[in-house]
Order: sequence, then C-alpha cells, then structure tokens
Amino acid sequence: MKQLLILSGKGGTGKTTVAGAFVRLLKAQGYADCDVDAPNLHLILKQKNKPQVNDYLGLAKASIDAHKCIKCDSCRKHCRFDAISINQDGNYEVDINACEGCAVCTFVCPVNAITLHSFVDGKLELYKNQESVFSTAQLKMGSGTSGLLVSEVKKQLAPYKNDIPIAIIDGSPGIGCPVIASISGVDMVLIVAEPSLSGLSDMKRIITTDRKFQTPIAVCVNRFDTNIAITKQIEQFAIEQEIPFLTQIPFDEKVIEAVNNGQTIVDVDCRAGKAVRVVFKEAMDLLNLL
Repeated sequence: MKQLLILSGKGGTGKTTVAGAFVRLLKAQGYADCDVDAPNLHLILKQKNKPQVNDYLGLAKASIDAHKCIKCDSCRKHCRFDAISINQDGNYEVDINACEGCAVCTFVCPVNAITLHSFVDGKLELYKNQESVFSTAQLKMGSGTSGLLVSEVKKQLAPYKNDIPIAIIDGSPGIGCPVIASISGVDMVLIVAEPSLSGLSDMKRIITTDRKFQTPIAVCVNRFDTNIAITKQIEQFAIEQEIPFLTQIPFDEKVIEAVNNGQTIVDVDCRAGKAVRVVFKEAMDLLNLL
C-alpha cells in the first residue's frame, strides 16, 4: 500500500478540498483524515454506513483517593502543571484538563493516595463497505496527544493494506506533532500552498520538516490567481529546491458551492475541478515512479 499524504503548513489552503477530489478520482479503496483536532473530510465524502467506534485512550490522568489522603500538600507543591487544588470540602482534587500524567504526584505522595488511570482522549472511527475503508478520529478538546491519535488513525488502515494500492491521507495543518505523525511512513507528500506571505512561509516550514524524513515532495498552489507575484515566488522556491511544481489551481467560486453541498470539486463542472484533475494525474505519475 502506497500512501500519498496531502499537507499545507497552515489551515485554509484547500488541502481537504484537494484530498477529497483525489479520493474521488482515484476511487480510493483506502483513505484517512489525520486532522484529528478538526476532521472534515467526511463532510464531502459522505458515508452510507455507520462506523466502528472505539475509545482512544491517551495519556493517563492522576486521581486522588480522599480517604487515603493525609493532606500533606506535597502533590500540589510538586505539580508543575498546577493541576492539583483544594476544593470547597477541603479535599485535594485533580483537574483532568490540566493533568499531563507525568506521575510526579504519585512518587511524592507518602501514603500512596494517588494513582494514574487511563483516560478517554477521543474516539476512533472506521467506515467500511465493499468499496473502501475510511479511517478518521476526533480528539477531545484540550487533549495534548494528537500525534498519538494520528498514528492510531493510520494503523486502522494497516489490516487492509493488501487490498489498497494507494491510500490518500488528509493531514493536519501546521508542523507540529500530528503532522510529524502523519508524515512518518508515507511514500510521498503533496503540499497545497496558498499564495500569501503566511502561505509561503508555512510552506517553507513544512518542507523543512518533511526533509527530516527524506520523503519525496511535490507542490501545487491553490487559488494561484489571487496573488500571481507570490505564486511565482513559490514556484521559484520549488525550482531552487528541486521540488516538482505541479499545475496551479485557480480561484473558483463554484468550489464554495460544491463544498457547501457536500460535494468534491470534481463532482461539479468548474475550472478548479479541471485543474485538480491535472494535478491528480501529475501526482499519480510521480507516486508510481517511487
């Protein structure tokens, strides 16, 4: 199973729009949404059946047994995350949203009143039918284990790898843990850049991140005609870095209409959809050469 990961370096570039179009054009037998903080690929690739849902157990959280606690205050003093406080009843309690599961409190407690317990940090979903397998997840707000959850999303496709020639993976924005977990093990990264100063800067950052993994990269620019000057800067940078620069995608108001109707841009007749078809062919040609 080859894996094509679509990244952006920042949000709002049209990464998911391109990913959805690729899934449709490929008639992908396997695809995943690794933007676990705000998954939305399912909105344009509607599923007919209900998913298999499993709890995602992230970092363990501390819990204080009020009956054992002697109120020595050692746990509160040593908690660097300020996750332990005294409630109105005078008992010590843990704020699970602040607790990082570091276990310092369990070591300093003289009466073993504190233990760590598994905590549900989100949910994993797997949609299966005769045509395809779709893996996605939703991280609970405030959880800091997005990278671990992304790895679990990708693992859900592994049992079906012999039946999936190419898997399309919609990555997370930025360059943090979920992006790093998304890049790990993929065959190629397609960066969807935005022709803006922040888009150019963030594209460079994600390329630097990807280079640590030595994963082949290609770049395309979405809404290129909204800023021709920066589009040319992106193209020049790609040439200097010896990165394939694929067909540019124009701004098209029909894209908004398609997305609002829960469609991919290749489901409607529009300029952007036609350009994405060319980008898709170019990306598939590069991937098949690897």
